[in-house]
Parts: sequence; C-alpha cells; structure tokens
Amino acid sequence: MCKKSDANYGSAIYGGAVYGEESPIAAFATVPGNSALSVIRCSGKGAIETAASIFSAPEKLKNAQGNTVIHGWIVNAGEKIDEALVSVFRAPKSYTGEDSLDISCHGGSAAGKAVIDALKSSGFRGALPGEFTFRAFMNGKLDLTRCESVMELVSAKTDTGRSHAVTRLSGSLYSEVDEIKKLLVSVLSGAEIYLDYSEDEISAGFDAGASDEIAGRLPNKETALKVLARLKKLQASWRIERIYQEGVSVVIAGRPNAGKSSIFNLILKEDRSIVTEIPGTTRDWIEAWVNIEGIPVRLVDTAGLRDSGDSVEKIGVERSLKILQEADIVLYLIDGEQGVTAEDIEFMKRGERCIFAWNKTDISPVIQPPEFADNIISVSARTGEGLNDLYAAIISAVKPETPEGIFGEPAVSIGTVRQKNLVDDACRALEEALTLAEKEEPLDIIAPLLREAVNALGEITGEVSTADILEEMFSRFCVGK
Repeated sequence: MCKKSDANYGSAIYGGAVYGEESPIAAFATVPGNSALSVIRCSGKGAIETAASIFSAPEKLKNAQGNTVIHGWIVNAGEKIDEALVSVFRAPKSYTGEDSLDISCHGGSAAGKAVIDALKSSGFRGALPGEFTFRAFMNGKLDLTRCESVMELVSAKTDTGRSHAVTRLSGSLYSEVDEIKKLLVSVLSGAEIYLDYSEDEISAGFDAGASDEIAGRLPNKETALKVLARLKKLQASWRIERIYQEGVSVVIAGRPNAGKSSIFNLILKEDRSIVTEIPGTTRDWIEAWVNIEGIPVRLVDTAGLRDSGDSVEKIGVERSLKILQEADIVLYLIDGEQGVTAEDIEFMKRGERCIFAWNKTDISPVIQPPEFADNIISVSARTGEGLNDLYAAIISAVKPETPEGIFGEPAVSIGTVRQKNLVDDACRALEEALTLAEKEEPLDIIAPLLREAVNALGEITGEVSTADILEEMFSRFCVGK
C-alpha cells in the first residue's frame, strides 16, 4: 500500500483542526477512570521532540531507538506531573507510519488529564475522532477495510464478532475484494481494447474471429459471471454479519404468571427480574444483553398481557405491546400449569416472528393444540430443561439463508454498511453490463458500467476515495483510535 498524497484530503475543519495535517496529536487510548494505568497516544511530525520538552530526560527521549521504552517523569513548568513509561515508535514502523509515542501513566482521571494538559502546552493538539487510524490509512499502513475492522473490533459484543473483525483486520476482505477487482479489470481491459482499435486492426492483431466481439458480445464473459457470483456471496455475508454486530431483540411475552421473568433470569443466569407467585408482578419491561452462540441478543422481559383495571399495570401492558411490535423475535410463553387459553390461541395465530414455548414442564407435560402440533418447545424455568432447544430455535429464527446454507458461515464477510452499499453498487453495475451484453448491445455502453463496478470495489479498500468520504467515515471512530 502506497502513501496517499492527494492534497484534497483533510478539508473538513473540526474546532480549528483538520484531517490530513501532520501536526503532532495526542489523545487517551484508554478510558480515563479508576485503573492501574492510563495510556495516552501521541503521533505526528516532531512528536518525539515535542514530547521531550516536557520529559524529565529530554535527550534520552530524543535519542531513543524505535520500539524501546523510556522511564521518567512528565513535567510542566518545572512541576512533576506523573511518573511514566514512554514507548517510542519511529516512522515508518508505527501504527500511523509517523513518529509516535504511547505514554503509560497512572490511572485515574486527574493524572491522565494533567499529562494531556502538559502535552497540549508543549505543542500537541487533541486528536480528532479516528485520526490515528486516518493517518495510518494515509501513510499506507492500513487499507480502508482494515481501518473499519479496528472499530469493529472495539465495538464487538461477542467473541464471534471479535473473531470476524480480527479476520478482516488480518486482510481477508481486502484480499478477496482486490482479487475480484483484478478479475473485473481484466474484463474491462478486454472490452476497452476492442473499443480502442478498429475492426481491421483487431482482425490482424488478435485471434481469428476476435472482431466479432465488436458486435456486442462481452470479452471474458465467463470471468464476469464468476466475479458476479463472488460478489453475490459477499452481499449475502452482510445478512449474517449484521446480526453478529448489531444483535437481535428477543422479547419475552405471555399471560401473567407464565414464567416470563423466570425464563429471563434463567437465560441471563442472574436474578434481574423480580419473580413472585402474584400475577402482574412485572409492571414495566426490563432488558439485558446476552450472548447466545456468538450472537448478541437484547433480551426483554415484559409485563403480562391481559386486560387490567390497575392503571399502573395497564401502562406496563401498553408499553409491552409497543416493544413487541419492534421485536426481531417474540418468545411467547404458555403457562403449562394453566394450559392453552383463548388468549394464547389468539396470539399464536399471528405466528410471525414468534417462538412458542410451553413453560413449567417439570409440573405439567406439554399439550400441543392440534393446529400447532410440534410447534411448541418444552421448557422449564425451574430446572433449565429445554433451554438448549430454546437457544437452537432462536438461532434458527434469526440466521438467514445464505449460499452456504442456513447455518453456513461465509469464509469472507463484509463488516460495515459502507462496504455493503459498495458491493451492492458493483453488483448492480455488473448485472446491468451482463444484461446488455446478452442483448448484444454495443460495448461502448457496456464498458462504463464495468468501470463503475471496478471503482466501487476500489472504494471499498480506499484505492478510490475522496476527502468527503474519508472524513465522514473516520469521524464515526472514537477519539484515540
């Protein structure tokens, strides 16, 4: 990856600062608070020399080799601020590709803030959101897919999400997109050759019959079809990846005393909801995040669904109904002790986005209504019986069909909406080009569509990009990344 040198980068101004500057920047790399250590990251032109001006051993820091650690004190106006270890990274062998420092000082808000203030007094400015990673991109250390995977890794809610982000950070998506783009470029170059030369020149310089392509048949059509198939797989991968990143909402519903709060506590493995024998104990909804087989699940316990004269309970039921409308999945519990009621049947007829579970099987066996035979899962909030079956039903309900099957994990996946939209653009342009080729339309209207698809793929990795796109993307990062 080569260093980007477009002078248009960094046009947006944030409090007097702009992306694309080389001035030294500093920001917390860890969240300030009660902890053993805080880490403050510094980078930019003259960063080491500037930091040396507030270090107790300035010459030692200035002469430090890359990838070494220096011990000393941060000082400001002659006053010792904090004892620190300074990790030194020399360009280009650093995260940003610039001279960089990681200052490890004592934890706590006061110590870290004092070090930040000293750095600013010496000539550093506060880093913009994502500016360290922006500089890594501009200096050819990371492509855009790897840049985005950094924030995916920070935001991962489960170990599966973390693993997928690490795979993209390791270059899997870049390699796939780059390989697809090269194949598509070969198709485009073949089309442009026929457009750049006359029919006589093609007949004389290429294989016999090659001039027939001018009539509208697309050169390397088989390659274009293979490219489209691979793009379709990337498209499909987002449907699963979105679930791992954003999670799904599972709302527990049912009549009062069906055991909703007990199931909620069982899945969470802690007592979050109050459980009593009194129907209507839960007056409002309560939520918590839980990891179910690598998928982040926002689990919501709701008030029992019934008509009530109690004004407080009535408000709780109304709120529950609103939450149910927004749920990805509704887990509807049937009170096994009471059996199936008319209210249960009425709710079960909806069917959409619903998983039905017969609770309290430890005291009452399942009685399947004929119209819903084999569609009800047996569970017991008291003993945990059927919990794995319930997990399997949730996973099956939220995972979409993919080219590899309902439980298939794509070898390479896209990780952001930006990437998904660009893959969509490439697919649309290539499909249109192939449709026109099938109709034997002229290559001069097919080639621009191929170029559009190539550019969309180049934008995914950052080979094709603009200042506005980059600034909009990196401004979503946290400060310090």
